[in-house]
Amino acid sequence: MRRGLISSLSVLTLAVAAGSVAIAAAPAAPPAASPSAAQVDNFRLVTAAGRSEDLYRYQDSKAVVIVMHAVGSPEVRRIAPALAALETKYAPTGVKVMLLNSTAKDTRAAVLAEARALKLNLPVLMDDNLLAGDQLGATRVSEVFVIDPRGWRVAYRGPLADPAKGNLAAEAVDALIAGRPVRVASAPPTGALINFPDRSPAAQAAFQKISYSKTIVPILEAKCVACHQQGGIAPFAMDSYEKVKGFAPMIRETIRTDRMPPWDVDPKVGHFKNDKSLTPAEIRSLVRWVEAGAPRGDGPDRLATTKHVAPEWPLGKPDLIVEIPSYKIPASGIVDYQYPVMDNPLTEGRWLRASTARVQQRQGVHHILSGYIPPGQNKLGGMANWGGSVGGYTVGMESIVQPQGIGTYIPAGGSIGYQMHYTPFGKEVTSTQQIGLYFYPKGETPKLMMRENTIVQQFIKIPANTEAHEETAYLDFPHEALVYSAVVHAHYRGTYSNLKIRYPDGTEKMLLNVPRYDFNWQRMYEFAEPIRVPAGSKMIATYIYDNSKRNPANPDPSQDVVWGDQSFEEMFFTQLRYRWVDETAAKQTTYDDDMMKTRLIGMMDPNLDGKIQLGELKGGIGDAIRPRFAMADANKDGGIDAKEFEPILQMMGNRRRTPAVAAK
Repeated sequence: MRRGLISSLSVLTLAVAAGSVAIAAAPAAPPAASPSAAQVDNFRLVTAAGRSEDLYRYQDSKAVVIVMHAVGSPEVRRIAPALAALETKYAPTGVKVMLLNSTAKDTRAAVLAEARALKLNLPVLMDDNLLAGDQLGATRVSEVFVIDPRGWRVAYRGPLADPAKGNLAAEAVDALIAGRPVRVASAPPTGALINFPDRSPAAQAAFQKISYSKTIVPILEAKCVACHQQGGIAPFAMDSYEKVKGFAPMIRETIRTDRMPPWDVDPKVGHFKNDKSLTPAEIRSLVRWVEAGAPRGDGPDRLATTKHVAPEWPLGKPDLIVEIPSYKIPASGIVDYQYPVMDNPLTEGRWLRASTARVQQRQGVHHILSGYIPPGQNKLGGMANWGGSVGGYTVGMESIVQPQGIGTYIPAGGSIGYQMHYTPFGKEVTSTQQIGLYFYPKGETPKLMMRENTIVQQFIKIPANTEAHEETAYLDFPHEALVYSAVVHAHYRGTYSNLKIRYPDGTEKMLLNVPRYDFNWQRMYEFAEPIRVPAGSKMIATYIYDNSKRNPANPDPSQDVVWGDQSFEEMFFTQLRYRWVDETAAKQTTYDDDMMKTRLIGMMDPNLDGKIQLGELKGGIGDAIRPRFAMADANKDGGIDAKEFEPILQMMGNRRRTPAVAAK
């Protein structure tokens, strides 16, 4: 990361660089302040609870109320009961009430603890970069903004109530609901002053001097040009100042709404390799440069003089290129998953270290999965007889590279099966795609093996017209392992996901938090250091789905939604890459078999106690078990545990994907 990119701008560093932004005691004179926004620009922020809130999501609301917040504020404590009452009264009418913390010093834990103490069940948006509160024109803690979503204008700003003038905020909300003018548009706010350093004259002058050549171009090259280049996956190339300036308003908007760069993980949870996110300094430099008019300034334009072209194969020339059969994607309609199978071109077994995909029609190819099919196995059985992966693809995850010394063995002979998910996009096209494979040198055998397994919840049922439906599932790790990465996958209604570990002693730790899941980008999040998973731990995934009309991607909010392959159905799919600590390529284990024995329990055990109670049974499997529950519960403790579940699995003929075994 280029944290020193703005160090040459000494004035800007003093005014803008990330230091603590304190809540100051109220002085006699007011601070420098942004005027109240004529229009409130959209923003997306992570809440103290780790969820995402997008202001413009509430465009169908009668009003949006934002209250400035700070931990320890006497004013917030004083008005907390009135805020709770305001939310209780107006939520049924479609009014959204939120708190906005623009202190840049309060921790999420402190915010949540105080909210619980004050019995405030309201989202607290963490404005870590101070951009939302600044553009709103906020000046003091407890200041209230009543916003009219019809034009995103501030209808009222001031205290929640005034001793002389009454309940001004509630009165403004009533006026917006009734469609009449607001009687009092503003009143002097109370509460401690909020310090926005970017409002100082020195900072404002420094913004005008941000260097396109020295500051902006290096940020774009480091975080944007890999996609925004000739032949890249982005819709335009950042190949000159003129091009960047033309898209400057869009750049500002996508940064404020956290859509670009497409890196959806929570920066406060975990550390990851190949982190594509912008640093706080980079965010503020780009946004302030655009707001200053995107000045060209002096210096060369490296975007114009350096030709950035996407490489044909980003990992270099492959050792083997596998041609997947082409497919004609219709302009409209539903395309069932395609399962082409081809002969394995390898004449001798090889250890796979990396793969990358080339897809011509990115708009029409949602994903590619693959698996080795041993000789003699049914080639037409879909994924049922697949072994280890032989490469894959989703937008944003074109390449998969194994850590040094770890590989996947691909035997000679047999076949390779593919699962192709095509999506019509209004134009009939023929899609061609290739997978490039990269092997360890002949004779070089990696010492360790990478495994893959997935936390799934195939019994999901999302009620119609529901904004936040939650589902949970887990995988038991019966032996010690190291987890290297996670892939989060849902469809159009998926909006949130996280991954936690529950240790054998019952303590938990959040490993991955995705406040805003984006179906358009599927990434593999590789942990900076592998996560050690002691034997007896659970890896727990949680998803939240938005099946309401407020979800613009929702195909039909009036329908209940269940698990299914098509994008208008849903999935709960967290793929983990891991290795067993005491497994080597020469000494392989059957530990995955042990893991799979409790997989179904993990789908039907929301209280995470390792047993299935009668009321937790789900789906057709649950219907089959229910009449025999008492018989299955051998120890009569009211639940079916893993040992008691084994006969059920044997009866079902539990299937799983198994890795290929290297020739001895």
